[in-house]
Amino acid sequence: MLRSLVGSEMCIRDRCDKPAAMACPTCKKYDVVTLYCDQDCFKSSWDTHKVAHKPMKAAYLQALASQPVPREGFDGYSYTGSLRAMPMHPSRAVPGEIPRPDYGLDPQGISESERAVDRKRAGIPVYSAEEIEGIRHAARMGREILDIAGKSVRVGQTCDEIDRVVHEATIERCGYPSPLNYYNFPKSVCTSVNEVICHGIPDGYVLQDGDIVNIDVTIYVNGYHGDLNETFMVGNVDDEGRKLVQCSFECLQAALALVKPGTLYRDLGPAIHSRARQDGCSVVKTYCGHGIGKLFHTSPNVPHYNKNKAVGKMMPGHVFTVEPMINAGTWQDRTWPDNWTSVTVDGKRSAQFEHMVLVTEDGYELLTQREGEPVMEWSSDKLQR
Repeated sequence: MLRSLVGSEMCIRDRCDKPAAMACPTCKKYDVVTLYCDQDCFKSSWDTHKVAHKPMKAAYLQALASQPVPREGFDGYSYTGSLRAMPMHPSRAVPGEIPRPDYGLDPQGISESERAVDRKRAGIPVYSAEEIEGIRHAARMGREILDIAGKSVRVGQTCDEIDRVVHEATIERCGYPSPLNYYNFPKSVCTSVNEVICHGIPDGYVLQDGDIVNIDVTIYVNGYHGDLNETFMVGNVDDEGRKLVQCSFECLQAALALVKPGTLYRDLGPAIHSRARQDGCSVVKTYCGHGIGKLFHTSPNVPHYNKNKAVGKMMPGHVFTVEPMINAGTWQDRTWPDNWTSVTVDGKRSAQFEHMVLVTEDGYELLTQREGEPVMEWSSDKLQR
């Protein structure tokens, strides 16, 4: 039987009290010091000692995988606001038995299935009843995950911790976190704090009293994606921040009120623009809502801004997201050197809400609805943390 005398100066073998003169070379590879007095003592205890190497290796690799990864390309970078890129936890592993979208293991994260679709020729997908049920399940799972993540938000929490919560909740539902490796996005969720408009990479940033943070969740499960997001208020958010969050919520409300067969996709933008202008806010033009189902992103494109040229008319069986990004200042954006994080050019805050909707015969079904809330209802209490 071996004694665990790591770092001791005596031989670790039982009934041997001689001074240690050598260390097990295998243990040293795993940053563990296991000492013996000589080769004879080491060899005689090998059969029992080697059993410890397997769990030792597992613990070493787990610790190695948890070491923070520095953010590259930010030396001398001129930020637009107060937020700074922080070191982050490495990408989290997905069990091999969980089905992945086609980009999940691609070295560049490319979705060949998305690229293969000729959107002009294919048009907007009209999903069958069976496909809709699969999409509906993915949307419900996404809602469950966002609710879990939202409940975890608090002052002092890191965005990396939100990523862990989302990742684990996704795996528990036998799903794959859709953002992970999508065109090499490194994490399982997007967390966008204050001046970040969208696509924020979760890192070691610690949420502060007065922050607002958007959590954008997408799960891939049983061959379908479910996508939604909400903006949460952390601690004592000032009146301007609260007004912005409510404005972004009501911009999405205004758009969804128009969803029904026959509505032109381009008509959602003016409704969003009109509501945003009531509070002196602006609508981001760079990013838009999108079709979703078997593909993460497909037709239609759903712009959120005024005077857009979106193509298409809503029909029963269409499924898409609406996700207006509303800025307290100007609508223009800039992308960080990580090629993902989009921020406001003036450093002012941005807020967003997103839902997936199914066009029905007489209106729409809110696929990512909160429990008992088939139509969006504003409640600051549900977003206060």
